[in-house]
Amino acid sequence: MSSMKLGVNIDHVAVLREARRVNDPDILNALNVACANGADQITIHLREDRRHIQDIDAKNIMLHSQLPVNLECSINRDILNIVSGLRPHRATLVPEKREEVTTEGGLDVFTYEDEIAYAIEQLHDSIIPVSLFVDPTMEAMEKSKELGAEMVELHTGLFSNLFAMLNSSLPHSNHSVKELELPRYELASRLEKSLEDIQTAATHAKKLGLEVAAGHGLNYHNVSYMMDIEEITELNIGQSIIARSVFCGLADAVREMKRLTVR
Repeated sequence: MSSMKLGVNIDHVAVLREARRVNDPDILNALNVACANGADQITIHLREDRRHIQDIDAKNIMLHSQLPVNLECSINRDILNIVSGLRPHRATLVPEKREEVTTEGGLDVFTYEDEIAYAIEQLHDSIIPVSLFVDPTMEAMEKSKELGAEMVELHTGLFSNLFAMLNSSLPHSNHSVKELELPRYELASRLEKSLEDIQTAATHAKKLGLEVAAGHGLNYHNVSYMMDIEEITELNIGQSIIARSVFCGLADAVREMKRLTVR
């Protein structure tokens, strides 16, 4: 047996802290629990609006983490300067909009080609490997390789939304995905197609020499589908782990997710 690398994203611990603007829960406590219970790396996103992770958090996590740190960030030059100074084990470049609830869609590696190339060059100058958070298309894999990234993280948001609309109570909630309010046979067909796209992109990325990760919307119910794609060697999962920890504790939540990522 082998296990896929599990990156535990602890952003949502900071979301809870920022809701009351007190240092509770302490992000470093979350870091230590995740490290002690099966995480293979720690993932955080230093957003431009600092809605959860703050500069001091990123610095302290870099200082105290016993595991590699995957620091997600936009291509904003002020943010890149901070990341270059922190020198995480990896930087993952992601799209970012102030009005979004969470990152929606992959990085547009065609429209922002020049800005991404600049960002990768700056990060490489600081000896920081770069991953690009991109939609699972052949074209995005090829452009990511051309731009000089070492890794891609496949955006699994569409897959996750389709799975939830088909297999959970999401359609009956206030958070139903309106554009996916479709007959079940149509959802099933689109879910199958989204998995095929992820598999095809992962296979092509590996052939190009890129490492392949996946993330966004993955949870305890749908993560098994990613385990069948052998080219994917890493998953980055946050919200579902923190949500489950409310009921069972963070240690158990991380251990259970790690158990599900054993092939």
